[in-house]
Amino acid sequence: MVSYRFYRAGDETKVVQLWNECLLQDPITQKRFRNLVLLDPNFDPEGLRLAFAENELVGCAYAVRRRVPLHGTDLEPDSGWIPFFFVRRDCSRRGIGSRLLSDACQFLHRTGRKDVFFASYAPNYILPGIDKSAYPEGFQFLQKQGFKVQYTPVAMDRSLVGYEIPEDVLALKRRREQEGYTFETARDSDLYNVIQFANTVFHPDWGRAVREGVLQGLPLERIIVARQKGTIVGFCLYGGYEGVPERFGPFGVDPEQRGKGLGKILLYDCLHRMRSEGLHGAWFLWTGKRTSAGYLYKRAGFEVTRQFHVMKKCL
Repeated sequence: MVSYRFYRAGDETKVVQLWNECLLQDPITQKRFRNLVLLDPNFDPEGLRLAFAENELVGCAYAVRRRVPLHGTDLEPDSGWIPFFFVRRDCSRRGIGSRLLSDACQFLHRTGRKDVFFASYAPNYILPGIDKSAYPEGFQFLQKQGFKVQYTPVAMDRSLVGYEIPEDVLALKRRREQEGYTFETARDSDLYNVIQFANTVFHPDWGRAVREGVLQGLPLERIIVARQKGTIVGFCLYGGYEGVPERFGPFGVDPEQRGKGLGKILLYDCLHRMRSEGLHGAWFLWTGKRTSAGYLYKRAGFEVTRQFHVMKKCL
């Protein structure tokens, strides 16, 4: 007999334990679960759906909608997200996953959501989407539940062992500096403008990453700011997400300034600083494989290590 309910205080230990039994390529700690789920201002216990068999947790699906705006007043009232789900392997193909996902979608529908995404939730996504290679059954399950692929970001990694900035990049940097560009470590006086630049030119989650990273102890030495005659035209950082120093990004250059190699300079400078700290690698979770950024990373020695499908279902 399987029973279903939503989260109650004390369930988190069982959820983390089952998570680590099911999502073998993406284990999580109690601390990360607490920070990314329970302490998320958008967390609602009714969205964390649980299945029990003889008082043992056998399945979980998490639905979340925005109750606190990521930026400004935008609550994205039409959208909801399912950042993760899993069912104990010996309980699969018994309809448990279908019931959990249905309950999660009904929760979102009752709160007025029209679309649900797997799993592109900002700010506290675990993965950008479903990794078909790691979880082929999960991908097939989402398809059967009516989810359709929207786009396919990739994760990339680069070893920093033996890393050197290429001479052509150093020469490019010198030329741009002669033209009035600067590439410097961020100062306290830069933070407001960098955050606003990230929010308005790119995505509010990028500005949030800068703000929360610094609040959580991110050294300003890990933020590089590009300027043209004092005006910010790009930035780059590492260690901003969850305090993991090897995690690169966010990183962006003003679209009106592209084509001048500013992104290349920022990227190679940042990798140099990472190596200077003794880091052995750099990685990130989300970029388009066939975008200008994706090609830049590839030329800089990054390799695709995972591929994700962001999926959507209309409720």
